[in-house]
Amino acid sequence: MAIRLPGCRVSEEILINSTPSETRVALVENGMLQEVWLERASHSGYIGNIYMGEVSRVLPGLQAAFVDIGLDRTAFLHARDMVRLNPVAVDDEAASEPLIAEMLRPGEKVVVQVIKDPLGSKGARLTTNISIPSRFLVLLPDCETIGVSIRIEEDQERTRLKDLVHTLRDDTQGHGYIVRTNAEGVNDFALSADMVYLGKVWQSISERAEETAAMACIYEDLSLALKALRDMMHVKVDRVRIDSPVVLQKARDFAQRFVPDWLDRIEEYTTERPIFDSFGVEDEIENALKPTTPLKSGGYLVFDQTEAMTTIDINTGGYVGHRNLEETIYKTNLEATQAIARQLRLRNLGGIIIIDFIDMVDEEHRRQVMRSLERALARDHAKTSLTAISPLGLVEMTRKRTTESLERRLCIPCPNCSGRGTIKSTETVCLEIFREIVRASRQFEASKLMVLASSQVVERILDEQSSTVAELEELIGKSIQFQREDQYSQEQFDVVLL
Repeated sequence: MAIRLPGCRVSEEILINSTPSETRVALVENGMLQEVWLERASHSGYIGNIYMGEVSRVLPGLQAAFVDIGLDRTAFLHARDMVRLNPVAVDDEAASEPLIAEMLRPGEKVVVQVIKDPLGSKGARLTTNISIPSRFLVLLPDCETIGVSIRIEEDQERTRLKDLVHTLRDDTQGHGYIVRTNAEGVNDFALSADMVYLGKVWQSISERAEETAAMACIYEDLSLALKALRDMMHVKVDRVRIDSPVVLQKARDFAQRFVPDWLDRIEEYTTERPIFDSFGVEDEIENALKPTTPLKSGGYLVFDQTEAMTTIDINTGGYVGHRNLEETIYKTNLEATQAIARQLRLRNLGGIIIIDFIDMVDEEHRRQVMRSLERALARDHAKTSLTAISPLGLVEMTRKRTTESLERRLCIPCPNCSGRGTIKSTETVCLEIFREIVRASRQFEASKLMVLASSQVVERILDEQSSTVAELEELIGKSIQFQREDQYSQEQFDVVLL
């Protein structure tokens, strides 16, 4: 991704591809894919949904509880997610966590909201601090807080919006609000309409909570397509293209209600060629599933996603530069910062991330690379934090993770290597077979043995290991036969007694 010059206009488009089994949303910025989300009918996301949960276990040692909300795995609720702690409190007493055992008991019903989808073997993450988003505001029931998004940077505008919310809020309800980034520049009428809408939603949730049994959903967030309009529509978005007439109508109805001024930006995509193909999104998704990402200069990035963390390695590759080695390394690292920021969003990588920059001797070069990375990450909607470049050239960072990465959503571990990324060589498997033959011949009585293995392994045994087989037959005093099994993976084999 090229470094954007001051004054260059950012043009954004939202592409929505919808079928009965799957909905996908792509954000394209200046013709380049930045982010992609998907929701499948067989497994939709749970973030934002509100449930009537039932406490199954309380763990005082972890300050947490497991809550059954009707999903495959029990969800996780931490004590700090049960009370809205004052973010400006500095004394330990004000910021201390309440004891989970004093607030919850096994079998107790509790209204909870999902803040993180199930990830891997972990259940969903929950909170009792309910928040309901709308176009411009986020409702915080039973909370006096009024906040403004940090992405609204002008102090005058922040003060104006905060004062508006104070004026419009019904103090008798006792609700708080967070002003979203989309609210920048809007008038009191728009904010008031959002408050009315959120008030009705909360009233409906409260009524359902009174009559809903445990482990049932009380409130379900918007579908992915409508959520994209609610959260992503802003002044920089030129148009929204939708290839489904049904979703198009729902989107226009939603826009008519909440953002009528932008109704003309929602267009139907009618070209015969699939929408994601026309804009190169399918190719970008395919490339995002590969471990390497090329840089325009000839260098490349290597991504390695594990359970504990994600590592990113930067290599100069075919880039040889024009002046000297230090300048070549600097240019490669500088270009890599832009590509890394984009790939983190596109691949939806989160948690702990280690970036291995190529070692730079010049201290000014190190500062410039860090500044470039910070600027590139500033556009990321997910919260990130960075450390300085270590003496080894490593940058440690975190990126908030709420959903599975793109790779984990679209792929499963390889059945041949079980997700290791490598398989045993034919030589290794041959030696394992020989050891198993000796073990079986000593443990069981049989006149001969049959070995079933993949074609590659059997060919190696009969070709390169034939003398070893003859010695083995003499050692165990039994004949050994080999049979090819095309269905077997390279690591798979069986030794059968005959």
